[in-house]
Amino acid sequence: MTDQIELKDVTEPHGTPRAYGLQTPGSKGVAGKKRYAMVIDLRKCIGCQSCVVACKAEFGVALGVWRTWVKVADKGTYPNTRRVFMPRLCNHCDYPICVRNCPTQATYKHEDGFVLQRYNRCIGCRTCVVACPYNARHLIPEKRTDNNLPTLVVDKCTFCFHRVKKGLLPSCVQACVGGARIFGDMNDPNSEVAKLISTQRVTVLKPELGTSPSVYYIGGDWEIMDEPLSYLNRTNQVREEFNTFKRNHIGDAFGDIVEGESTMYHVTKNLTDFLHTVPHKFEVVVNTLKKLLFG
Repeated sequence: MTDQIELKDVTEPHGTPRAYGLQTPGSKGVAGKKRYAMVIDLRKCIGCQSCVVACKAEFGVALGVWRTWVKVADKGTYPNTRRVFMPRLCNHCDYPICVRNCPTQATYKHEDGFVLQRYNRCIGCRTCVVACPYNARHLIPEKRTDNNLPTLVVDKCTFCFHRVKKGLLPSCVQACVGGARIFGDMNDPNSEVAKLISTQRVTVLKPELGTSPSVYYIGGDWEIMDEPLSYLNRTNQVREEFNTFKRNHIGDAFGDIVEGESTMYHVTKNLTDFLHTVPHKFEVVVNTLKKLLFG
């Protein structure tokens, strides 16, 4: 990594004007500002999932949720078929919708372009999950192997902020065996990221939304980049694996509908499971307020 990383304290805006919430102005192409971005060369991606495993290991990501994942699709008809891969992660938008919609300012945009989470402010309302047009956020489940890790709060990719501020590459970039992921400061014309964006034909996800994503793709295939089309092109293996996961994770945090089975059954079951947790959650809130008020 050739870029020199110099980041300021993530917890303070340092007087930077905010547009709304805790969001810094867009910084792409702004002189004197850093703007970290990632280029993913799909011509080099082999679908090995090394990036997913590295991310899981780096952050202790809970089972069933992902900070980064690789979409897989089968295209064509036998015998003229091919399998395509597309890594996905938070796009660290220059104008993130999630920041605007977070009611507690738990999610915010750092001045160097990182979109980050503050777990101590997150109430798990999942407003940002719904607002994100890239499906890049998830709720951490209640039960985890390591009791010191957060639960029932929203999490997402951070571009490995803790590594970048030490001059290291994000874990997924470091682990990519094909060199398909490139990371750096796109405002630095000498960085590899800036050179690729300026010389290659790159695409971003959902450019019409005006979020200005900071994840660029080389060799993108719109039939997998577009959500409805990629849904139809999923492999049978991916579909069945997801259905199996949903059957094995019952509860309000995993209220997905199992494809091919009775919709009303699962809607009723998920609603019942949710209502069952309400008294317990209410009791926890009351006890917390008592402790806060009376010690």
